[in-house]
Amino acid sequence: MERFSSLLLKIWRQVSCHVKIEESVPLIAPLLWGQLAAQLIGVLRVDVGQRRLEAIAVEKRRAESSEFPRYRQMQEKELEDLLAWGRTETVLRGSSPTADRRLLDLIRPTGGGDVLAGALTDKAGVYGVFVAAAVPPDVFNAEHEILVQALLEPLTVALQNDRRVTEISALRDAAEADRLSLLRRLGRDAIVDAIVGAESGLKTVMERVDLVAPSDLPVLILGETGSGKEVIARAIHQRSPRHGGPFLRVNCGAIPSELIDSELFGHEKGSFTGATALRKGWFERADGGSLFLDEVGELSQAAQVRLLRVLQDGTFERVGGQRTSTVDVRVIAATHPDLQVKVADGRFRQDLWYRIAVFPIELPPLRARREDILALANHFAQRSARRFGFVALTVSPEDLPPLLEYSWPGNARELAAVIDRAVILGQGKRLEIAKALGMPLRPGGVQPVTSDNRADVTRASDESKPRSLASQRLDDVMREHIERVLAATHGKIEGPLGAAEVLAVNPHTLRARMRKLGIDWERFRTAS
Repeated sequence: MERFSSLLLKIWRQVSCHVKIEESVPLIAPLLWGQLAAQLIGVLRVDVGQRRLEAIAVEKRRAESSEFPRYRQMQEKELEDLLAWGRTETVLRGSSPTADRRLLDLIRPTGGGDVLAGALTDKAGVYGVFVAAAVPPDVFNAEHEILVQALLEPLTVALQNDRRVTEISALRDAAEADRLSLLRRLGRDAIVDAIVGAESGLKTVMERVDLVAPSDLPVLILGETGSGKEVIARAIHQRSPRHGGPFLRVNCGAIPSELIDSELFGHEKGSFTGATALRKGWFERADGGSLFLDEVGELSQAAQVRLLRVLQDGTFERVGGQRTSTVDVRVIAATHPDLQVKVADGRFRQDLWYRIAVFPIELPPLRARREDILALANHFAQRSARRFGFVALTVSPEDLPPLLEYSWPGNARELAAVIDRAVILGQGKRLEIAKALGMPLRPGGVQPVTSDNRADVTRASDESKPRSLASQRLDDVMREHIERVLAATHGKIEGPLGAAEVLAVNPHTLRARMRKLGIDWERFRTAS
């Protein structure tokens, strides 16, 4: 057993890292080929209700190896013998003269050969079988038997985890079905979240949402960072006939360009290094529902071509696959208003623009709908109080003027951050709006940002050497500004006083923008 300790440790690690046994077995098999001299390794699940053996994870060493049938029906007596197996011995070797031949024939793959099997058991009996098969007869010996005996514990844990995940998934689906059934009985097809400002600053936007929601047209939402584009996308989905299907959000700017095809369209097992199993992409997962493509302007040219094909005919191919698949997905895209500049510059395909911009909805910034600020602030205050365990608070009359006077470059997301700070600073007793607003989110100098010098950092930006912006490209201006903030935060991206908070953007969006601009944020970490 000691000689197998290193191998067992590696197998335990794989079992611990993957919940589904279909993910574990492909990684375990290469560790066993040299030890077992087998051509086929598999895990079978015992389905008592259907009286069958189901091959759930099979790995072949060579293409010409024998194979397990996907399902193997059992007679009543065969099932009884299989469930009783393991009470006296747990490993079955085909070359052993005392082996139960009926069980061997039951679990042997097509093509014959030698078999070495282990029972994966619980209190009720055998519920899974590990099988190693070899084409030549009498390949396995007593030493191989010892190895399989040692493998049974980690493989049993792996199968138990797999079964729990399957049961939880079934319970979740049943609960969702019950929820939808109750909603139908109440005469409500879906729970539509209330949108703050729907009757005031966002009234025109919501009118357009109600117009387009019943159709399957692609929608393009234009708006600044933090203005609530995802909220509007969810409203479109909830008001559409697809509300019972999935609503999935993908931040296109947060996915590395070399992985975008795999993330959106999935990949086949073995299609590239690290592709150890078949993986469904976002389009397949959103089948029958809506897919929200945030920051769609960050897609690479190659991904834009494939996205255009899906929008045109609903077909795609997984990375490394040969089969064309079909999906029924409504695409809701979102981007900054500068996407038309990218179209004009040739950085975004014009034909894709026409496809996704069939029904554009422009979301006004918060500074253009100041009538919503009070309602939003109270909404965020109640949410923050619940999150932090405080009594619900509201904005006082004296706190309203500074909220209305501020320009809110980060829009509703920045307002939410300010209210969070105000709740914490007030320790749940009051909203410290003035103190929270005294920590501006837009610095410009290169000195370290602290809670005490944020205003000084902002002033330093205004006092820096003036530049002629007329001759600068937008990307150059953005690069210089982000680098100044990175220098000020010593390369910190996330968390309090990090560059993402300072710039009032999502950390994933900031990293994607820095990759596009060629900014190496690691070098700023040495400046502290």
